[in-house]
Amino acid sequence: MRRWCLAMLALMCASAAQAAGGALPASVSQGGLIVGKLPGLAHATVGGKPVRVGADGILVFGAGRDDQGPLLVNLAYRDGRRETVRIAVAPRDWPTERVNGVPPKTVNPPPDLAARIRREQAEVAAARNRDDDREDFLAGFAWPVHGRISGRFGSQRIYNGDPKAPHPGMDIAVPQGTPVQAPADGIVTFARPGLYLTGGTVLLDHGYGLSSSFLHLSRLDVKAGQRVHRGEVLGAAGMTGRATGPHVHWGINWFGVRLDPLLLPGIAKP
Repeated sequence: MRRWCLAMLALMCASAAQAAGGALPASVSQGGLIVGKLPGLAHATVGGKPVRVGADGILVFGAGRDDQGPLLVNLAYRDGRRETVRIAVAPRDWPTERVNGVPPKTVNPPPDLAARIRREQAEVAAARNRDDDREDFLAGFAWPVHGRISGRFGSQRIYNGDPKAPHPGMDIAVPQGTPVQAPADGIVTFARPGLYLTGGTVLLDHGYGLSSSFLHLSRLDVKAGQRVHRGEVLGAAGMTGRATGPHVHWGINWFGVRLDPLLLPGIAKP
């Protein structure tokens, strides 16, 4: 599903058959986000993983790139009711993307650099574990920059002929120095230049484990712990880290589950 809407303060799939009182969709695309509202909900799990439930019944989760489904959502209400909702996961075709001209040591780094990469990426992953009771995501999202999409979420990356992991976000080609704006309100949980793979890197937490990441920045204008609002400048586009041209990599995560920014509410397809 490609289009999402706001309804009753919950973002839900408009075209899917409804379940659980009209607040959860019957299906979701691989890489898709689900935000529902179930009044009276006390606890929830998805695939056995606990999910934050707001006092207003809001809950958020997503389907990963390779999830086959169905997603099993176990719900417990304050009045004692319990139910299990099955959400089908619609498969997608993932393109192959070849990226040539990358310096060989960044494709297959030597052991000392590999250790540095693991350390840096572990710090980024830790920042994604934040689980605040903030609902900054409810107002929907905007594009952080406007430009040509040069890399799609989920595509199989082949660097200099060497297959690597699927692309975890969306690349937007823009000129060097283009201001990068916050797509929604949030709190900066990570802001550091000079990471080996991702260069200038900013993570913005939107609450409930949902976060945005912005990579390859040439300049950072925010710091960790800072509260920012939609449209506020986070930094400038660049080609730092493993990049062959100026662009912004925009990633979306629900904790460790990588999602497709093009499926976010408020993001119109180009």
